[in-house]
Amino acid sequence: MNSKNFDKAKLLKRAKYIGGAVVLLLLVFLLGNGMWYQIEEQEEAVVVTFGAAKAVSDKGLHFKIPLIQQVKKVNTTIQGFPIGYDISTNETVDSEAVMITSDYNFIDVDFFVEYRIADPVKYLYASGAPEDILRNIAQSSIRTVIGSYDVDSVLTTGKTEIQAAIRDMILEKLEEQDIGLTLVNISIQDSEPPTQEIMKAFKAVETAKQGKETALNNANKYRNEKLPAAKAQADEIVKDAEAQKQMRINEAEAQVARFQAMYEEYEKNPIVTKQRMFYEAMEDVLPGLKVIIDDGNGVQKILPLDSFTGEAGSETGKTEASGDTE
Repeated sequence: MNSKNFDKAKLLKRAKYIGGAVVLLLLVFLLGNGMWYQIEEQEEAVVVTFGAAKAVSDKGLHFKIPLIQQVKKVNTTIQGFPIGYDISTNETVDSEAVMITSDYNFIDVDFFVEYRIADPVKYLYASGAPEDILRNIAQSSIRTVIGSYDVDSVLTTGKTEIQAAIRDMILEKLEEQDIGLTLVNISIQDSEPPTQEIMKAFKAVETAKQGKETALNNANKYRNEKLPAAKAQADEIVKDAEAQKQMRINEAEAQVARFQAMYEEYEKNPIVTKQRMFYEAMEDVLPGLKVIIDDGNGVQKILPLDSFTGEAGSETGKTEASGDTE
């Protein structure tokens, strides 16, 4: 083997050693880098081992098993977000800021919510978006509490009481949701009457409300005017019905009494009563009819059926009297 070939083989061997050393160093670096993690101030870590999560809060350098354990860090400092305005431009967000008070007034109210992560494990795994849940809870609680106060309290003297009521409601709901967040503070940044557009809409609502009240008042007035007359008419109808009822009862009782008297007379003189009833019936059927009665001896007598009544009898008596005079 000549010297040139020997040098070439030596260089190849040396290159292999250097390459192996570089790979070894790179592997040691990667493994070493994956075996350790650092927890800084205002941080906590969640170490997940085969799906089981455990919180680590001790600051400093910590060991983990590469490829088996995973580490997720969370920020435990106090954080916050606005409600009712854009924090970058300080412009009002009407969909969040405009609210209705208990006395049906519109008002713009801005809030700032401060919170922190109390349980990193629940924060990461109990829900998909814990901050969004907190925002929804805060907005709901704010509207509920603002809706129970009048506009003067929201604008002036009731801010401290309102903030405390909202804070208690949010804490209660966060405890129910159990998403790993806790409320630090919520404060009213500003409260003022709404914009001109909102005021115009509010005036339209007030006008409609007044129109409704006017229509109700007119309807009640009309009812109060017509109801007494209707009641009086109803009472009159009822009284007329009662009078008709009593009249029919009296007529029925009179007919019963008449029939009873007629029956008593019939029992005493059946033939005479029958004839009388017959003549009275004929008088009703054929009023003013003159009846000729032949007794069989050739003597005819003209008897008016009115002879069974008092008036006809008196007229007959007058006729007989005039005949006698002649």
